Amino acid sequence: MKRAACALLARLGHALGTLRARLTLAGIALLMLVVFANTALLVQRADRALLAEERERELGETVRTAAVLASQVQELQGALRAVAEQLDEATLRDQAALERFMLDEVVLRRMFGNISAVTPDGRVRAYAERQGLRAVSFSVADRAYFREALVEGRPSISEPVTSRAVGEPSVVLAQPLRGPRGVYGVLSGTLRLGSQGLLAQVLQYRGPGEIDALLVVTDLQGRILAHPDRGRLLQPLATEPRLADAWVDWVRIGAPLESAGVTVQQPGELVAVAAVAGPQWLVWRTLPQRQLLAPLHEARRQALAWAAAMVLGASLVLMALVTLLLRPMRALQRRAQQLSDPAIDPLHGWPRAGGEIGALARVLRQAGAERARLEGANAELLQRLGSVMEAAPVGIAFSRESRFELVNPELCRLLGLQPPAPGSVLPLDVLGLEDTVLQALLRQVHRAFADQVPYRGEWQLRDARGRAFWAQLGVRPARAEEPARGLIWTVSDVSAQRAAHARLQWAAHHDALTGLANRAAFEVQVHKVFAALPHSVPAVLVAIDLDHFKPINDSAGHAAGDAMLKAVATAIRGCVRAGDLVARLGGDEFVLLLERCTAERALPIADAVCAAVAAIELPWDGRVLRLGASAGVAALREDMTEAAHWLRAADRACYDAKAAGRGRVHAAGPGSEAAVVQE
Repeated sequence: MKRAACALLARLGHALGTLRARLTLAGIALLMLVVFANTALLVQRADRALLAEERERELGETVRTAAVLASQVQELQGALRAVAEQLDEATLRDQAALERFMLDEVVLRRMFGNISAVTPDGRVRAYAERQGLRAVSFSVADRAYFREALVEGRPSISEPVTSRAVGEPSVVLAQPLRGPRGVYGVLSGTLRLGSQGLLAQVLQYRGPGEIDALLVVTDLQGRILAHPDRGRLLQPLATEPRLADAWVDWVRIGAPLESAGVTVQQPGELVAVAAVAGPQWLVWRTLPQRQLLAPLHEARRQALAWAAAMVLGASLVLMALVTLLLRPMRALQRRAQQLSDPAIDPLHGWPRAGGEIGALARVLRQAGAERARLEGANAELLQRLGSVMEAAPVGIAFSRESRFELVNPELCRLLGLQPPAPGSVLPLDVLGLEDTVLQALLRQVHRAFADQVPYRGEWQLRDARGRAFWAQLGVRPARAEEPARGLIWTVSDVSAQRAAHARLQWAAHHDALTGLANRAAFEVQVHKVFAALPHSVPAVLVAIDLDHFKPINDSAGHAAGDAMLKAVATAIRGCVRAGDLVARLGGDEFVLLLERCTAERALPIADAVCAAVAAIELPWDGRVLRLGASAGVAALREDMTEAAHWLRAADRACYDAKAAGRGRVHAAGPGSEAAVVQE
């Protein structure tokens, strides 16, 4: 038995030492190297491409989440400001009236966890939760947000604090209560971080397939404001294992407060962070790389299994052929040395021979053909990747040395270009930017690369037909460490988004019914004029109040009243200059701001307005509706100490005009604003 085993081992060693065995093993090794190297290379490229695409998507999702959060904070601040404007000093001092006021603000109590009315000494005068009023006895005089709102007279957002009323981590929005004599209190709304509110809503978003996605909100010091695990609230972000290194990397790159977002490094994760405009918070979003790469890894395992099967089958064939043919050696050796030359047809040039050499020649020829097939498969895969680029919904281009070497069809469509011929290049000025503007863009791109972040910005491009449109440009180096090797551009048309934003801006400063400026826009312009004293003199305010408007609403209905208000707005606009501000303050109250205009010149304008309003004849349900207008004119004087005095002088003059018989114009006399203040 022992001898038989030894004899078998001896025969095996002798077989492996033959040229036939060595050639067979060499062919198998070469085939395995080509197959597995190509497979690994393709999968590695696919990994990088997928991660790059997902990194951009994560960044976009983070930026959108931050924008939504900023918008919601602005909405909360706006609601708090609107209620604060209704809470006068007398109501704040009257406990019963204040409690009724707080109970009436049902919408505000639902928007916040609780709201509080606070006197200047920091004492909470009234405290209301969603369910109703609650008696409390604590002071917020030591809170920084309260002091900021009270002393500086502007809205403030607190750092994360522990609520003294409910003992929960909270963020407080404070709005000063301002009167003629200054700030007389503070109205605050509390967002409870752990139980409800704005930040808790953010955590409810999770995209399809993002089972392990994590969304966290922090302040600039890294304290956690929102987290799926409420036990982590107010803890440092460094205690979250999936974001600890990302926080360190964000600090390392200069703690950028980018509303456009940045990506930061975290082992095994894709992490993006974006700043929330207004409260200066940070939105962190992370997704595990393993979740993204799992399908590719499974494909790699299958590819390697198929490659192994192919190598095994080819090896068996090779062994059989080498056993049969092994001649003539030198010709076969020369041809075998050319096996890796892609310029030579793998099926030609092999010696005609029998035996072991002939068999080896055929096996090597088959191996060469298999290699060519694999290269063809690789080329087909690259072609598919090109098809993906062609089907991309955004413009994509590759540039090097200030020229586009590759552009996809979507970019050609955006720029109105014909697809270039293969191998041709396009200059960067096809973007439709003037040379100075293009150079400014490139300088911003290089500054972003110096900060080790990709560039993203909005620019107005012009296509080949001369059509201008707004586009979001993204530029990143093909190799982060070598930007000179080439840049990858992405271009998407954002004209519709910008137009929608412009419409929202217009709606925020105009009255929806008449199209005139609203109270907010009017007050901003009045304060600008008042702040420019004495250079803004001369300027005049004309307060206009409609006479007999209420009977129209009562008898003909609100639709008739709305139609009459539109007609009044048209009549007023026809009496003033193009640069004059016409505003509707609410109801039937209108006002004119006439800059670079004296009181003497303003009186005829006010008379013309009253006459134009009186001339309106509105047919309605078989009758003709008419009304009148009274106006008060007040000139801006250098000795006025507050903008409110100017506004009240115009209101007093309008009141005097009504008292004198309506349909009149009355000019404010010297000291009339002081009389209003005394009242």
